[in-house]
Parts: sequence; C-alpha cells; structure tokens
Amino acid sequence: MLVFSVFFAAAATAQEKLDVTIGYLEQVVPPPPVLSNLEPVPEDQGLAGVELGIKDNATTGKFLKHGYFLEKRVVEEGGDLAQAAKELVGLTPLIVVNAPRDDLLKLADAHAESGAIFINASAPDVDLRDAECRSNVFHTMPSRAMLSDALAQFAVRKKWTRWAMIEGRRDGDKALASAFEKSAAKFRLKLEARKSWNFETDMRRSAASEVPIFTQDLPDHDLLVVADEADDFARYIAYHTWLPRPIAGSEGVVPSTWSASVEQHGAAQLQSRFRKSAGRDMRPVDYAAWLAVRAIGEAVTRTKARDPRTLRDYMVSDKFELAAFKGRKATFRGWNGQMRQPIPLSHPRAVVALAPLEGFLHRRNELDTLGLDKPESACAAFGN
Repeated sequence: MLVFSVFFAAAATAQEKLDVTIGYLEQVVPPPPVLSNLEPVPEDQGLAGVELGIKDNATTGKFLKHGYFLEKRVVEEGGDLAQAAKELVGLTPLIVVNAPRDDLLKLADAHAESGAIFINASAPDVDLRDAECRSNVFHTMPSRAMLSDALAQFAVRKKWTRWAMIEGRRDGDKALASAFEKSAAKFRLKLEARKSWNFETDMRRSAASEVPIFTQDLPDHDLLVVADEADDFARYIAYHTWLPRPIAGSEGVVPSTWSASVEQHGAAQLQSRFRKSAGRDMRPVDYAAWLAVRAIGEAVTRTKARDPRTLRDYMVSDKFELAAFKGRKATFRGWNGQMRQPIPLSHPRAVVALAPLEGFLHRRNELDTLGLDKPESACAAFGN
C-alpha cells in the first residue's frame, strides 16, 4: 500500500499543472404567473448545479494538478446577453448555458468561428437536436421527446394503451403535448382525445366542481396525460376527473431529468451533497448544469487538455462516458450532441420506473430508444 501511495504521488507530481475555467451564462426569464406559489423557482436554479460541479471537478482534479474555476454572467430581464456572452468567450471557450431556445441559437451562431463550446442545460426544444442543431452546442438537458418517450414506454409496460390528454395554452405546453402525441404514435399507443385547458377561474377553490365537468366528455381511456410545463394547473386535475384514471405527464407519474425522489445508484449521496451546498433539493436544470460541468471535467481528465477542439472530439467519441447516478453511464450522441441518459419516472415521494425500460431494445444502445435516434434526426452539423 505504501509503495502504491508513493508511486501515485510521484505520478501526480509529474503531471503538468492545468487550470480550466468554465463559464456559466444565464438569461433570467421570470416564471409566468401560475395558480399556486407553493413551489417557487429558486433564483440560483442552474447556477447551484454548476457550483457543485466545479467542486466535484476540483476534488478529482487535485490529484492530477488540474484546477477548476468559474466565471459566471447572469443577465437579468432586458439585459445584454450578447455582451455577456462576448465577455465570457473572451475568458473561456467552455460555457454552460441556461437560456431559452432562441437565445441559445443566437449565441451559437454569433460565436461559430470562435471555437467555443456551449452546453445547453435548460432548453428542451426538440428542434435543437434536429434541423436547428449547431455543431458547437451540446445538450445535457433531455429533450421533450426523451421525456415523452420514457412515459410512453412506461405506459406500454402497464398496458395503458389508450390515452386522453389535457394541454395548457402556453407554447411550452403545446410543444410538450406534441411530444407526447408523437411518442404515443411511436410506441403504438392510441391518443383518444387532446383537449385544451381554458379556465380563468381560481382552481384552488373550484377544481372539485369544474374539473369533473371539464373531463366528462373525454372518451374512455387508460391514462390521462397532462401537458403543463409551467406547473400551473396540473396539480388540480388529480382526483377530480370524471373517470377514475391514473394521471401522468406534468402530474402523477412524471418523466423528468431529475427528481428529489431519485436515490438509487449513488444518487442519495449526490442529493445530500447538493442540499448541503445549495440548501434545497436539486432540480432538473441544476442536474443538467452539474452534468455539463462534470462532462467537461471528465473530458479534461481523460485527455489532459483544455482546448475545445480536443475536448469536443473526445466528448463525441465512443471513449467518453460519465457517471450520472442513474444506473448507466451517460454519453453524447455523435449525430446531434444530445447526452444519452436514463429518465426517471416518479411521483414526489418515490421513483416508479427508470427508462429505458427492460424489453425496449436497440441495435446500438437502449438509451437511444429515448428521443431522436440517428435515422430520425435531421441534424447535419455534426457531420454524421
């Protein structure tokens, strides 16, 4: 043991010191008004995940003489995101982004020639992994298609083959509803009805009387899917429907990037460290931001380099893999930059399943049963 320790220490001493700066860029988007404020969105959502990722990278890096540092730019509503991005790119080519789809595309196009890598930790839009992909953008946030495919696999397993769906009026709700509809078709489930939520009244007082009437005309179904990305009304659907049916989507059984109820495969330790660091539970954007920083750290550790070209080539190669505390190693899809990762399906107190579920096979990687597979993606920017 002493010989090994001396050898390891000598090897670490021989390593050339390497300092890596990671940027965090956030465009603050005030959450829309919702019926309930029981779960306010934390102001440090995303940033808290990055900060924990920097600590974790530093823990591993100290043995290799690799130092990790954070440069952050949080742009308030109406602020100059382009200028903040320009400042960050001047400091580091490795940037984790927490911003809406359109802002992300503008950043990627504006810095296409700089060599900078942007890792999307918040935007779930499917087209960013499809025709609107960019070669300098990776994604640790799962797409809506990955989430909806996970729910569809679970429904197949439970034999809940007939769906009815309620969708909100916001653009994100409609995009999520469309993802659920496509997943239903992909896994040969039948969507019996798709209905829009159109209430202006306060559901906190009237859900018991309004929701049964609203759902009374839905055809018979095995599962009621709710598309409410802003977490506005879905909580008032449960136990008030005309037909007593299980609920999933944005309420009930929820497919998500991460949940406070995830605890297997070492996740309890990650949850504990995050609570100690941030003083709250880890949310999906926190987890995706943490993954982004850890992906950079893993690439630096393996390549012993910090230039973006070397890191990018390694990240899309078959050699890259990252422990994600979900039971399987996370990797990047070489055709669109999306990180493959399992999707937990959970309710607030426990995980119900972890997709991909057993029996959903793929000729290369079962994780590619979730979201756009290579033949389905129109992304050409990655050269595949």
